[in-house]
Amino acid sequence: MTRVLLVGQVPETVDFSDPALPPGLRIADSMRQMTQLGWQADVCLVRPDDTVGIELERQLASATYDCVVIGAGVRNPPKSLLLFEVLINVAHKSAPNASIAFNTRPQDTADAAARWLKGG
Repeated sequence: MTRVLLVGQVPETVDFSDPALPPGLRIADSMRQMTQLGWQADVCLVRPDDTVGIELERQLASATYDCVVIGAGVRNPPKSLLLFEVLINVAHKSAPNASIAFNTRPQDTADAAARWLKGG
């Protein structure tokens, strides 16, 4: 079974007034898409602090993932650049065989993963 990890930010730490964020950030939409495609999806919500790398590393050690999707809520706001860099480097190091994909909003998360998964 294809296994995908969705990486996002803990909702209480997100500034939803930031215009760089896409509207309607709801991880439930992404999870529903994965289930409809027959994929197993896990979620890793991180805090924008010194624990970010540790949390992602811990999650990646718990299972073998075919793809890691880093959400636009982490990637888009300019103030999240360092957080984004940490996540990319941890994903690259901790899951070297997993593809890394990026969505633009929760509704296109499955499309983002499918671009990199065989048979997608």
